[in-house]
Amino acid sequence: MLLLVLLGYNGSSQLEVISVSLLATTMTKKALLPLIAAGLVFSSFAAVEVNQQQTATAQAAKKSQWKVFNSPDGSFKILMPGMPKSMSETKKTFMGEINLNIFLAKPEKQQVAYVVAYNDFPHSYGKLANPQVVLNNARDMALKTTKSRLISQKNVRSYNNQPGKEFEYVNSAGKITRNRMFFAQGRLYQAMVITTKKQEKYLGKSIRGYLNSFQVVLRR
Repeated sequence: MLLLVLLGYNGSSQLEVISVSLLATTMTKKALLPLIAAGLVFSSFAAVEVNQQQTATAQAAKKSQWKVFNSPDGSFKILMPGMPKSMSETKKTFMGEINLNIFLAKPEKQQVAYVVAYNDFPHSYGKLANPQVVLNNARDMALKTTKSRLISQKNVRSYNNQPGKEFEYVNSAGKITRNRMFFAQGRLYQAMVITTKKQEKYLGKSIRGYLNSFQVVLRR
């Protein structure tokens, strides 16, 4: 069973604490926004836990029904092991609203979760932001929020030449996450696989196929 908890922000929220602490470093609003958006996304995954099942095998991975999933708004497509569950949330920040959309799938009898998420930036910021700044901040926030150690990273490009980054990290509990993200048309897209060290060795082909199938569809 996959448990995904979306952390709420109200009153004297974590988001406000982050914004206050960052403002104390005299950063501008333009510089703050990627960090806040990334913080929202990765706080949502901070409580993702993959159930510890003893019978997860490579045979179970082969039985997964992989099909192409197209996002409801047509902005991306990816191979998924079944129909993913979807959820969305809008967070109000002092810079405007940030919309977060999450799609997740967990095959039976496997200690793995496949997650796609994207968030839109408020107003026209996304069109003016430096892609590498957004991607690097998202990576740094992922490591900080999940208290993880970076294993590897590389810059990538989507099939339609959008800038991206792929990195792998492990937390103190031994959970491994592979994340491939792209920044396109003011939106941060992320395709992630969350699993265990033991399960990862059986899922190498599935993980590579999943990440390689992720395609951002440019909006007109």
